[in-house]
Amino acid sequence: MKTVFLLLMIMSAPNQVTIKYNGILYYTEAECIIARDGYIDAYNNKTQEYKDSITTDAHCIPFDAFPLIKTKEIGV
Repeated sequence: MKTVFLLLMIMSAPNQVTIKYNGILYYTEAECIIARDGYIDAYNNKTQEYKDSITTDAHCIPFDAFPLIKTKEIGV
């Protein structure tokens, strides 16, 4: 087993019955934190009108996984 890091991004909007989420795997905590911080910075740079209509949060979650096959799509 190897520890990997799931970047979990969660969004909520008013008058919706569900939340939206997206997850991306990273091989290192540092990569995950960089991606998380970039996601939050992008949200913080949106207009106040946008932020009044959508709220979001993101977390890097470590967990043990079987070895993963590396692809070009995984990572920062």
